[in-house]
Amino acid sequence: MKTITKYLIVFILSFSVQLMNAQEPETKGENIEMLIKLKKTIEQEEREALKTKVEAINQRLGKGEISQNEANQLKKEAAEKHALNIENRIAIIDNKIELLKRNGYVSRDTSEDEDGLVFRIGGNKDEKENFIYFGKRRYDKPRKYDRRTSSDMVLAFGLNNAIIEGENFDDTPYKIGGSRFFEIGWAWKTRVFENSNFLRIKYGYSFQINGLKPKDNMYFTQNGDETMLEEFSSELKKSKLSITNLVFPVHFEFGPSRRIDREDYFRYSTRNQFKIGIGGYAGFNIGTRQKLKYSVDGEKVKDKMKKSYNATSLVYGLSGYIAFDDTALYVKYDLSPIFKDQTVKQNNISLGVRFDMD
Repeated sequence: MKTITKYLIVFILSFSVQLMNAQEPETKGENIEMLIKLKKTIEQEEREALKTKVEAINQRLGKGEISQNEANQLKKEAAEKHALNIENRIAIIDNKIELLKRNGYVSRDTSEDEDGLVFRIGGNKDEKENFIYFGKRRYDKPRKYDRRTSSDMVLAFGLNNAIIEGENFDDTPYKIGGSRFFEIGWAWKTRVFENSNFLRIKYGYSFQINGLKPKDNMYFTQNGDETMLEEFSSELKKSKLSITNLVFPVHFEFGPSRRIDREDYFRYSTRNQFKIGIGGYAGFNIGTRQKLKYSVDGEKVKDKMKKSYNATSLVYGLSGYIAFDDTALYVKYDLSPIFKDQTVKQNNISLGVRFDMD
């Protein structure tokens, strides 16, 4: 009887230990879920604390106790402090979560895990109002309090022609309406002063295609180092020379802007504002091609000839624009000649519209 009782006690104790071990991962899993939820609570607490401080600073500014620059500095310091608070407090939580995972306990709900994927359009964490983000949650960072540099795509097109040494512009051998240019690129804009957005530097890279269409059935020929226009033997339906350059523009942009203050960040906006850009560009030629269309014995012929045509290898010039919002009147002028080492110097000039789509 004693032996049976002994084995029964051992069995009960063994079963109790197994039951406790089976329940422990679930408890730990629930702890991970609680820690993940705590991370969101931490962010909310710090943002609420920052909001309270910003409101207090605005009240002091309204009473005249501090200047606008002092208020901006205090808001910046407060935002940086609470951003660090969030980062440090969440780091502690992440370490606790990793400790639990390393010991074999995994949360049943990993939707808020830092390694989980997130898809978002806009929202509180994005750097641009319409920014689309898809990736790991850990890289979905809060926006900066002050973002001095932004970027946008540049698109421009319009009329193109040449200023020829010793000749009036009215006597240009190129069609006024038929010769065009096209430009596409990317530009960054950086605010120069810390507490003012009146002056910005805009810089980037662009592909420029300058087209010239000769008049009077003429086309370009290259004879050694000399490039000239000659009359074509048949009637040309199209004659066009395209010069493609990769350039790196730099502009100083002036103009008013509107300051937008939020709880945890501020931005300067130039939407619906006038602005002026003055600067230039430098780069190099990456391709020159002539296209001819004509008929021979009733058959249509298209010739595409890719050669240097003595186009200048290194290009540089001046450019500027007058804009309202994202649309500008744009002009650029090549200080470098179109064709190098020519008897008569020709310089490319363009006039059109430009769109900075930020």
